[in-house]
Amino acid sequence: MAEEIKSLDGLDAVAGAVAETAQEETISREPVRDEFGRSYATGRRKDATARVWIKPGSGKVTVNGKEMNTYFARPVLQMILRQPFTVAGVEDQFDVMATVKGGGLSGQAGAVKHGISRALQLFDPSLRSPLKAAGFLTRDSRVVERKKYGRRKARRSFQFSKR
Repeated sequence: MAEEIKSLDGLDAVAGAVAETAQEETISREPVRDEFGRSYATGRRKDATARVWIKPGSGKVTVNGKEMNTYFARPVLQMILRQPFTVAGVEDQFDVMATVKGGGLSGQAGAVKHGISRALQLFDPSLRSPLKAAGFLTRDSRVVERKKYGRRKARRSFQFSKR
């Protein structure tokens, strides 16, 4: 009987230690910033790759040296870039400087959005949960399917001719 009580006490101690380490892992996230007070992250979507730096500021977004409104002229693409800030509740609090290569405008907008989301959660770890719940920290892995031989496109066949 006494041995059973000792073993139960040992199990309680192990459970307590596991609970403490789990709690420390959730608390241990610290902001990741460089010497200029910026956070850096890489975002990807389709064939586009975006390098994104964020720092506290007035909400100015620069993409490849141009303003967001001139680089992404379509309002839908501008809305995509603003989504991480609205979900996190930090509109017009951060300046964004991004360089993006590859893909088209839609893929580039998605890549910058992914990079902004990752940089925000590195700058302020408390913003991680709303961004993760919205699905902004997950890379969208959908890419264009390759063209197969004997086909006109990836799946489309050549037009059939009976004669």
